[in-house]
Amino acid sequence: MFKKLLAVLLVALAGLAGFIASRPSGFRIARSRTLSAPPDVVYAHVSDFSKWPQWSPWEKLDPSMKKEIKGDPGTVGASYYWLGNDQVGEGRMTITETHPPAGLTMRLEFLKPFAATNTALFEFAPNGTGTNVTWAMTGNNNFMMKAFGLFMDMDKLVGTDFEKGLASLETLTAAAAAKPAEAPPAAEPTAATAPTS
Repeated sequence: MFKKLLAVLLVALAGLAGFIASRPSGFRIARSRTLSAPPDVVYAHVSDFSKWPQWSPWEKLDPSMKKEIKGDPGTVGASYYWLGNDQVGEGRMTITETHPPAGLTMRLEFLKPFAATNTALFEFAPNGTGTNVTWAMTGNNNFMMKAFGLFMDMDKLVGTDFEKGLASLETLTAAAAAKPAEAPPAAEPTAATAPTS
């Protein structure tokens, strides 16, 4: 009897493993929102990692997480490393392509709790005086992530964070766009020169 139960269990596990392995590897998670600020203002807030604490949804999950920013803002090679609690884990973002103010691409490396390397993309399309923003993440799931996906809706899980981030980005960039442009400094008065005869 025990042998039969064990055999049934092994067959069931083999079937489950086969089903998991057959699930699609590639994925794309994306959310879009129309912001009231122009593309150059939005691009400036996304391409500069020093501005991410003001709008990133994950910064709020661990305000005390360790961060390290390298490189010039908005340039290929600029990176953002983080190490935080169980909710944010450990990882690094590195800019790999820039197309100001139309968009940029980043390599997104997750180190903990799961190791994975994905691609993050931001697209900014003008819409009147505002910007249509699309935030997407693409990549390939390994066996473990495919199994995890059976129990968790990754599109909803990550997509909800994207939605929160875009909402915060809307508030931030709208305020930045509403600020009046700084007037150039007034020229110093010069002494009148007496006409020469």
